[in-house]
Amino acid sequence: MVRKPVVSTISKGGYLQGNVNGRLPSVGGKEPPGQEKVVLKKKITLLRGISIIIGTIIGAGIFISPKGVLQNTGSVGMSLIVWTVCGVLSLFGALSYAELGTSIKKSGGHYTYILEVFGPLPAFVRVWVELLIIRPAATAVISLAFGRYILEPFFIHCEIPELAIKLITAVGITTVMVLNSMSVSWSARIQILLTFCKLTAILIIIVPGVMQLIKGQTQHFKDAFSGRDASLMGLPLAFYYGMYAYAGWFYLNFVTEEVENPEKTIPLAICLSMAIVTIGYVLTNVAYFTTISAEELLLSNAVAVTFSERLLGNFSLAVPIFVALSCFGSMNGGVFAVSRLFYVASREGHLPEILSMIHVRKHTPLPAVIVLHPLTMIMLFSGDLNSLLNFLSFARWLFIGLAVAGLIYLRYKRPDMHRPFKVPLFIPALFSFTCFFMVALSLYSDPFSTGIGFVITLTGVPAYYLFIIWDKKPKWFRRMSDRVTRTLQIILEVVPEEDCHKL
Repeated sequence: MVRKPVVSTISKGGYLQGNVNGRLPSVGGKEPPGQEKVVLKKKITLLRGISIIIGTIIGAGIFISPKGVLQNTGSVGMSLIVWTVCGVLSLFGALSYAELGTSIKKSGGHYTYILEVFGPLPAFVRVWVELLIIRPAATAVISLAFGRYILEPFFIHCEIPELAIKLITAVGITTVMVLNSMSVSWSARIQILLTFCKLTAILIIIVPGVMQLIKGQTQHFKDAFSGRDASLMGLPLAFYYGMYAYAGWFYLNFVTEEVENPEKTIPLAICLSMAIVTIGYVLTNVAYFTTISAEELLLSNAVAVTFSERLLGNFSLAVPIFVALSCFGSMNGGVFAVSRLFYVASREGHLPEILSMIHVRKHTPLPAVIVLHPLTMIMLFSGDLNSLLNFLSFARWLFIGLAVAGLIYLRYKRPDMHRPFKVPLFIPALFSFTCFFMVALSLYSDPFSTGIGFVITLTGVPAYYLFIIWDKKPKWFRRMSDRVTRTLQIILEVVPEEDCHKL
């Protein structure tokens, strides 16, 4: 079911890079005349790259409940500072990933960089947890927000039935999976459209807020730093919430092999996206405080709705629709990017071979996309998803911190490595410290949930030795595995990248 890792050489002894296009050469180094390999084509332009980053960062949180930061800072002024600093820190992480992405031109993001620097075991553990728990649960959570807010205009005066929310959520998840299975171009175009919808929604909040400021509505900014003092524990938690709100800047690195001119596109897309998101987040919070007091914001379950009801009248009914579209954009961008992580992990021998196969006509990693569907549906109809994500939130920052720390390691271990984009060392140093600090904060503030998450993550270690290292599996298991793979190939019309040609 799972192959032995494919180890290809790289200058100075790296683990994985090989052919930077992510393609194995054909026998003799030539393509048969008149035939073209079925590969993931380079269709991610600068605009599409920006839409992937912005579209996955901006979800429902900034519209619904940005109170985690305010609750833990204690004042309006300090909350705005935290939002700004978190944007800058996220930019530092994104710039570090820009260097990694232009130096190691392979898709896969965290997984690829950890594999290159630290080897196969930690990389496998990363993708193991991502596939089984983190990505299905995260997709289910944002999809539930989509289901709830798409139905809200139809249930203004009554509670929305939970079954209705889950059914419409299931339809949304299926739509995203089908879209990403059918066409890279269409999923990217829809992502651009949804990104413009997100930015329009933010402008709908920012513009009236600016008009309120012009009218002199600044009463909530007087004594902006007065109020409850931030505790020693509260301020780090505020940063934790802020950094979580900016999460998503790394998704373009998941699709590096499909980016046009990645040496220029990746750094530019990252810088423009992070500037837009940071300015948008800060101004949106400023706009909220022109109309809503800190106390009212903490009591509101949907801040954007409360804000729009006070300033926009009947037009406020459009806000839930924009929130739903924002959630749909995050769903689409997340599935598009993370499917490439599974595709690359399979190509490296860490996941079943079928996941690295491509549809012969549509040129999409069909199996790597649809593998998320049953797992997400299981998560959707079972358990407390938020608790599950809390268990594993530390794992995200741990592995991102490891990947960025790997950049520093590569600077000293391989100083001659080609680096088209290079950042000052203090940037990855500060960001990796921030990631490890948030991991330590998780252990201190909630040792029980973090401990459970740590145990779940560690299950990847025996799984690695069982599925990857142990090569004396019974013959019946190997035959069954081969039959399943061949059957799925026929049903899904997919073929391995390295030896397939356009039909």
